[in-house]
Amino acid sequence: MSGPEVDAILDRFDRFAGRHRTVEVLAGGLTNTNYRVTTDDAVSVVRVSTPDASLLAIDRDHEELNARAAARAGVAPEVYERLTDPPVLVVDYIESETLTAAAVSRGDRLDRIADALRTLHAGPLFANRFDMFEIQRRYLAICSDRGLALPPRYLEHSVTLDRIAAALAARPEALVPCHNDLLAENLLDDGQRIWIIDYEYAGNNEPSFELGNLAAESGLTTQQLADLCAAYWGRTSTADVARAELWGLVARYGWTLWAHISADINPLDFDFIAWGREKYDAFETVTGSPRFGSLLDQAAG
Repeated sequence: MSGPEVDAILDRFDRFAGRHRTVEVLAGGLTNTNYRVTTDDAVSVVRVSTPDASLLAIDRDHEELNARAAARAGVAPEVYERLTDPPVLVVDYIESETLTAAAVSRGDRLDRIADALRTLHAGPLFANRFDMFEIQRRYLAICSDRGLALPPRYLEHSVTLDRIAAALAARPEALVPCHNDLLAENLLDDGQRIWIIDYEYAGNNEPSFELGNLAAESGLTTQQLADLCAAYWGRTSTADVARAELWGLVARYGWTLWAHISADINPLDFDFIAWGREKYDAFETVTGSPRFGSLLDQAAG
């Protein structure tokens, strides 16, 4: 987006119109472009999103409502204003370090990340339900409708997914407000606390999905996942760890299709297929290993 286009958008907000301001593009974001906008008395983040996000199961109304709820919980930046056309959200800027998968997988922040997740999960319920099983089916239908190629053996794993679903259904957890897209880059560390940003996929879900998805996105070892679960739940349990790992597998299986759809509709110069293939390969590695049966048994209790 050009400078004049960005200025035209900013002029539609009372927060920026007619004021001296500086604009800086922030790194990151696969479905939006982020700008840091500085005025005489405030620094804000302006998120300009892609208009066809509904194909990726993003609902901008829910995103705004859930981001406001997370801010009330004390774990997300304050939401100021929003446009619907184009889709733009203005939130507070947090002076902080944006985490990376390498930073999370060092393991020294897991206790503080668990604290942030407990804060989020104890906050106001979100406006919608997030169900990765349902979203995966939705993504699969879109891939079929658009004639998109699937990874080898993808459909054969539907039986595997059914086995995971049965194990998880044996011991369901109460639903809590979850972020559901915990790439490391959605975690900010201001030196005192961890903030959680970007609520495109937020919705009420089982907390173990949050833990497992976070572990999958940042490449945590089994021991690190166990440490994260112990920090979050305040107990040591092989069932907790197995359940989180199974949810991480469900996430990888679903996000694989997200990558194929994104490669078809997103003009960004990014190798979505390779990104998705990493997730799919990790899914196949675990589900094809002897320990997969143990995970199912342990998670089911």
